[in-house]
Amino acid sequence: MDVSIALFTSDLRLRDHPVLTRALRAARKVVPLFVVDSQVSAAGFAVPNRAAFLADCLADLDEALRERGGRLVVRRGDAVEETCRVAAETGAGEVHVAGGVSGFALRREERLRTALAADGRGLRVHDAVVTAVPPGAVLPTGRDHYAVFTPYFRRWSAEAPRPVIAAPRAVPVPPEVRSEPLPEAASLARGEPSPALPEGGERAGRRRLTAWLRTGLAGYADRHDDLPGDATSRLSPYLHFGCLSPVELVTRARQTAGAGAEAFVRQLAWRDFHHQLLAARPDAARRDYRPRHDRWRQDTEELAAWREGRTGYPVVDAAMRQLAHEGWMHNRARLLSASFLTKTLYLDWRAGARHFLDLLVDGDVANNQLNWQWVAGTGSDTRPNRVLSPLAQAKRFDPTGEYVRRWVPELAELRAPSIHHPWRLRPAERARYAYPEPIVDLDDALARFRRARGID
Repeated sequence: MDVSIALFTSDLRLRDHPVLTRALRAARKVVPLFVVDSQVSAAGFAVPNRAAFLADCLADLDEALRERGGRLVVRRGDAVEETCRVAAETGAGEVHVAGGVSGFALRREERLRTALAADGRGLRVHDAVVTAVPPGAVLPTGRDHYAVFTPYFRRWSAEAPRPVIAAPRAVPVPPEVRSEPLPEAASLARGEPSPALPEGGERAGRRRLTAWLRTGLAGYADRHDDLPGDATSRLSPYLHFGCLSPVELVTRARQTAGAGAEAFVRQLAWRDFHHQLLAARPDAARRDYRPRHDRWRQDTEELAAWREGRTGYPVVDAAMRQLAHEGWMHNRARLLSASFLTKTLYLDWRAGARHFLDLLVDGDVANNQLNWQWVAGTGSDTRPNRVLSPLAQAKRFDPTGEYVRRWVPELAELRAPSIHHPWRLRPAERARYAYPEPIVDLDDALARFRRARGID
């Protein structure tokens, strides 16, 4: 075969890349192709923060390919139509692509297979590219997926990951194949990105990974919930865009003994768990995985206060302001802010999930939607009626108030514990701080939630 196509989607890297490796083995020349898919924009998934990160990723990928004698070929339009057009122009016999799990990815794959077959061309779908263990690789007896994490994790842990693949030394690309210019962020989505976005691309991701393995991994088990300590890896954006390989991360973490490495690998398993769940139940992106017959409240003012970080609960507001500023949020902050929306305010998890997807650089449908359902009690959680008190969470995970002080500067003069409940200050002192009163009483909200869920 003279030419094959490596279609890049959520795998924007060269190291440990089965799609590109197999495409290179299949033909003398390969077309590394990325399509700026018009359907992504139509679905509302093209937002400023991910657009800016994606532009970095594509520029970095193109530079890495050029160092190997190749280049990234960029097209715009419908991904299936453009891929078939490139195949026809170059005479490519096969298209190689990473397997996806979302409804969007699965439909794209089926359309692509049908369209290519009509022209006598083949589609090769590769697993263990976006996840460490492919969805469907481990199954419970008599079922098509695991619905509970713990038994999944036991089986997942027993799987031997495939070997990590080195980056190709050369990528010969047909010189005549046409490419559009690399896209800039402004051409991918309207609006301004958050001011403190991380840099995108494989090189940036590997720098962060190297630093994390050297200085952060060992203490992860003890510090991953520490809000002011910011001791998480911050690798999620690079995993989402495929700048880093989850197989490589699992392999390298397991080479480091200790509780920190074990805890980090467990989080990577959670990521795979959600992907296998969504692969089996694509409608869980928008429908309750386990319906609780909720009749969610509708309150546009409370929803706006939550989005804008002015609920009157400092730790919740700090979390929402971090999201707006960085396009990222600490995992513990995600949990407590999601619990506040769905169980304290009793507003629909889909409204919160949509806001997160509008801002998160790592806005991944599988992890975002299913983590939201886990918190809301409509997903895989075996404790669906657990409520995270913002006061208890603040006391435990931000005991000195440093996290709140960083993101809610109007309260910076206060010390713990007062900074976590400023409404308890004496009226004369309370008047000094331009900070809103709580939008809901926690005891009243808890009673309302218990009534709604039929809890005695």
